[in-house]
Amino acid sequence: MTSIRPLRLAAAAALVAAALPSSPCGFGATSLFCATLLAHHSFAAEFDEDKPVKLTGKLTSMRWSNPHGWIYIDVTGTDGKVVNWAFETSAVNSLYRAGWRKEDLPAGTVLVVDGWQARNGTPTANAYSITFPDGKRLFAGSPAGPAAGTPSTAPAAK
Repeated sequence: MTSIRPLRLAAAAALVAAALPSSPCGFGATSLFCATLLAHHSFAAEFDEDKPVKLTGKLTSMRWSNPHGWIYIDVTGTDGKVVNWAFETSAVNSLYRAGWRKEDLPAGTVLVVDGWQARNGTPTANAYSITFPDGKRLFAGSPAGPAAGTPSTAPAAK
């Protein structure tokens, strides 16, 4: 996430508060509403469709949270350095409906993750799918296509 996000949230909250009539809930409720609304982003705002990634690594943790779950894997580069990558997934309810279960993801499991890298160049990506050592594949993202705000095709790592 970029360091300007808190500034964007505060500015948007102030604009909405100024535009809305007085509320018995006060500015705090308006700020919370704006932060929740703006915390969810479009795919194109954070990830680059032209930077597909396919990485293999050991699962360090899975964060089951909303509005997005997060998969963290340690990836060993060609130089031998280990980098912890963070992969954004869809919402927990969507993952569950797609067949994901907490017990399927113990730390240390080797995963292959396909996705698209963050625009800011950090080891962060939007996950499209994960593949287990036995070949089982789970889809992690939202439906593809321009209407969904996501790429229209699966990532093909370069």
